[in-house]
Amino acid sequence: MIAADGSAVCHCLDSTDLVARAEQIHRTSAVVTAALGRLLTAASIMGAALKGENSSVTVRLNGKGPAGSLIAVADSAGNARGYAQNPVVELPLNRYGKLDVRGAVGTDGFLGVIKDFGFGEPYMGQVPIASGEVAEDITSYYAVSEQIPTVCALGVLVNPDLTVRAAGGYLVQLLPGAADDAADRLEKTVGAMPPISQMIDRAMTPEQIARRVLDGFEPELLEEKQVEYRCTCTRERVERAFLAMNRADLEEMAQDPKGSEACCHFCNKVYHFTPEELKILLKNATK
Repeated sequence: MIAADGSAVCHCLDSTDLVARAEQIHRTSAVVTAALGRLLTAASIMGAALKGENSSVTVRLNGKGPAGSLIAVADSAGNARGYAQNPVVELPLNRYGKLDVRGAVGTDGFLGVIKDFGFGEPYMGQVPIASGEVAEDITSYYAVSEQIPTVCALGVLVNPDLTVRAAGGYLVQLLPGAADDAADRLEKTVGAMPPISQMIDRAMTPEQIARRVLDGFEPELLEEKQVEYRCTCTRERVERAFLAMNRADLEEMAQDPKGSEACCHFCNKVYHFTPEELKILLKNATK
C-alpha cells in the first residue's frame, strides 16, 4: 500500500498460518513461538519488499537470552522459514502480563540482516539490539543501517494449548520527498492503533490494516501476495554440503557401517546416507 503522493509505503501481513506451521515443526514453547513468529513475520515482509526473483533476506537475532540465536530467512515472494536455537524456554509473564519475549531473546547482542540479490556481494547490516521485542529492533535496523524512517509492529497471540491464534505485522516507511509533517501524521495514526495481533484476531485483513496505518494519505493498493512457511532443503543440497567438508572427515563418515544423517534446522527433515552412498559421493568428487 502506497500513499497517493508517494510519501509513504506500508507492507502488512497476516502471518498466522506461517507462524502456526513454524510452531508445529519446532514444537516451540509459547514465548519462543512469539519471538520466532515475530522474526518470521518481519523477514517475510522484508523479503517481499526485495526486487529480483532470486533475492532473499536473512535476519538473525542473538541477544544472549535463553532462546539463543533466532534465524529467519525469506525469499522475494515473502515465503519464510526459521528456527530458534533453543525452542523450549519457560519464563514468567512480564510486568504487563504478556509473554516475556525480551527475556527470552535477551538484549546483550545484535540484530543482523543479510540481503542477497542473487548477484554480486550480499548487503550486510548489523545493529545492537534495541529492546529484544523484535519490532523495535527492526525499526532500529532501518534507522541506523539503512537510514530509512520506519515504524514496525509485530505480534503473535498464542493459545493455552500452545497453538497460534493470530500473528501479523506491518512495516511503514517514509519515502524520499515526503512532506515535513508526514512523520508526525504517521506517528499520531500508528500511536492510536491497537496491537497488530488484536487486529488480526478481529479478522481485519492486511489491506484494512494498511489503510488504517496510512489513514489520511489516500493509500493505493499496489500488490497482494500469499505467503507460507517454505523450506528449500533438498537431498542434493545436503550432498553439496557434505562435499564441502574436509575430505578426511567425509572418508571417516563413509567408513561408519551405520552411515550418516543430516537434519535440516528449518524443517527437521532427516536425510540418511548409507556408507555406499557416501563412497559414491567421494568417488564423484574426485572426477
